[in-house]
Amino acid sequence: MGSPHYVMSIELLRDKIPDPGRHPFNIPSFRNFERLELHPRCNFFIGENGSGKSTLLEAMAIKLEFNPEGGTKNMRFGTRDSHSDLDKHLRLARHPQHRPMDGFFFRAESFFNVATHIEELDDGPGGPQIIWSYGNKSLHEQSHGESFLALMTHRIDGHGIYLLDEPEAALSPQRQLAILSRIHDLVVDHSQFVIATHSPILMAYPDAWIFEFTSEGIKRVEYRDTEHYQVTKSFLENPDRMLDVLMGRLL
Repeated sequence: MGSPHYVMSIELLRDKIPDPGRHPFNIPSFRNFERLELHPRCNFFIGENGSGKSTLLEAMAIKLEFNPEGGTKNMRFGTRDSHSDLDKHLRLARHPQHRPMDGFFFRAESFFNVATHIEELDDGPGGPQIIWSYGNKSLHEQSHGESFLALMTHRIDGHGIYLLDEPEAALSPQRQLAILSRIHDLVVDHSQFVIATHSPILMAYPDAWIFEFTSEGIKRVEYRDTEHYQVTKSFLENPDRMLDVLMGRLL
């Protein structure tokens, strides 16, 4: 499998930070962060809510010239300017010969805005309808999960770099497995992924590196060493016992 290494590493330019005590630089996982070497095929950012994984993914997307709210590089809309200035202090090492032909930044929380922007553009004059490349059905006329599947199935073509922020948010376990298969197809078709997720199903993808965002920093971990895997495994092996513990029935 010969996926090109579009983005090889992410580096925080610590000497350029004016105030390390200011958000987002004071997030615990960033305190000792200097550089991440990325896998050429698939990378997962995992950690608790507020650990900085989505913040770093967003900064990486902006550095790659994607819209902060998501979409393609050609989408230049904005509903609320809420992104941090972390991107101004990052350096992305890109492969000098391999350049992506496609790309998309998916954010579960703002994909509604992307769908609205597509409809606004299609209501304007001239040019082919953009919705054709998303399956020719309004994303607003589908569930959140269906619209994301339409994106992955129709719009994302391969030979690209794809940043996904919590893509599992509206997907059933069965649909997460379908997305896992689609990610593999795209990896085979010369794509690179960086995915912020809580899903133990998605992060099981074998040809990937998992980066855990913790209070001590950002570290690479093996799949079976992640809390997501261990907690899910423990629960499924003995749900009654765990429920008893959680609900205080074991004294």
